[in-house]
Amino acid sequence: MTEIETDYLIVGSGAMGMAFADTLLTESQADMVIVDRHAKPGGHWNVAYPFVHLHQPSSFFGVASRELSRFEKDKVGFNKGLYDLASGAEVSAYFDDVMQQTLLPSGRVRYFPMSDYQGDGVFTSLTGGQETRVKYKKLVDATRLTVDVPIEHDPAFTIADGVQFMPLNNLPTLKTAPQGYVIIGSGKTGMDACLWLLQNGVSADAIRWIMPRDAWMLPREFAQNSEEFFADTFGNQAKQFEAMAAAENIDDMYDRLEAAGCMVRLDPEVRPTMFHAATISHPELEALRRIKNIIRMGRVSALEVDKIILDDGTMPTGPDIVHVDCSASLSRTMPKMSPKPVFDGDVITPQTVRSFMPVFSGSMIAYVEARYDDAAEKNRLCNVVPLPNRAEDFVPMTLAAMMNQFNWSQDKPLRQWVRDNRLDGFTKLTNNVDPDDKEKMDIMLRIRDNAPKAVGNLMKLAETIDAPA
Repeated sequence: MTEIETDYLIVGSGAMGMAFADTLLTESQADMVIVDRHAKPGGHWNVAYPFVHLHQPSSFFGVASRELSRFEKDKVGFNKGLYDLASGAEVSAYFDDVMQQTLLPSGRVRYFPMSDYQGDGVFTSLTGGQETRVKYKKLVDATRLTVDVPIEHDPAFTIADGVQFMPLNNLPTLKTAPQGYVIIGSGKTGMDACLWLLQNGVSADAIRWIMPRDAWMLPREFAQNSEEFFADTFGNQAKQFEAMAAAENIDDMYDRLEAAGCMVRLDPEVRPTMFHAATISHPELEALRRIKNIIRMGRVSALEVDKIILDDGTMPTGPDIVHVDCSASLSRTMPKMSPKPVFDGDVITPQTVRSFMPVFSGSMIAYVEARYDDAAEKNRLCNVVPLPNRAEDFVPMTLAAMMNQFNWSQDKPLRQWVRDNRLDGFTKLTNNVDPDDKEKMDIMLRIRDNAPKAVGNLMKLAETIDAPA
């Protein structure tokens, strides 16, 4: 067995692990060893479906030291008029560039792809079989938020012989048009499968969409970090705070958020019970609303040649129907993602410390690790923002994120670092507002006046939420 030494053993070179390593490289002189089971960095992007894109502008994604966005607005398609969303291929190539052009050339990072971490500092090569023991000062477990992806997913239902069944990764391999499609899963993956089919000439009437839970979604139009979109983006933030401050209960909060345009849902007649922070453009929403065959009978338990068995009934199908698996569920993987302290002795577990922003979170955690000594203070600054699943989870998620933002604002060096970090996206825009710009100042005053009220009311609403079953 080979033995090596390092300051930080980082397990996982997905987006969060890469963001952590990049900032630690900048903010310290530490030596790092990165171990990952994939052949290239990027985590689940290595096995993503071929038509996947980011769901937020590219400028929010990647590592702090290297830009991903082209800062160009899309000229065609469902994202027309909004800033570019990198494709899966672009993201994969980007992380490879970060590794090859930034991390490895530093001389302080060693990278072991195609390696399976066994625990206790030992990993095994998946190609050569060699074992390596790493003597480290700190272990960084960057696998905590590993997501279940369709191509590696074992469906939670039985599939009879003769059923045409595939993960959405295989949709572009179709050779002949089937009689119709059944999309299994109501999350962002299911949305992407439906949109891809619609874009590629499939009639909306040929699609049946099994939707165990409807979801609240965030309009992408309000996640644009440029001066041009200032009034929309920050006006939306002000509306959110106003809605949260005035809400009498959680249903009332969503009603107010929807009325203000801050939240959308697929069917105005169906109240969503899920919130996964999916971001959607209005053209995407209108396209999805063309699909009328929405099956709301719970989850699939069995696919048979002539019928689909669900929790609350059955529906007919046939051998000429393609069944597309988009059922890799965040709710099934969330138990192993339950929050734990980011800093715990010699173990660092990167998790989200800002809503919707895992890579900013990884970068922030690395900065705090490099710049602060006291473990309690580190965890106070990096309090975990829980991942949402149920609709009511929006409340504790938002409350934790707002408390973190307040704590960061009270620390002058940290506040400046956040402002300068390209992954932050928004702080520089708000800090550069001209005091004589009445429109922008009015928005900022609404945010300032309503943020404390929102926090106070969210605390009350949080007391009404039952623990997950």
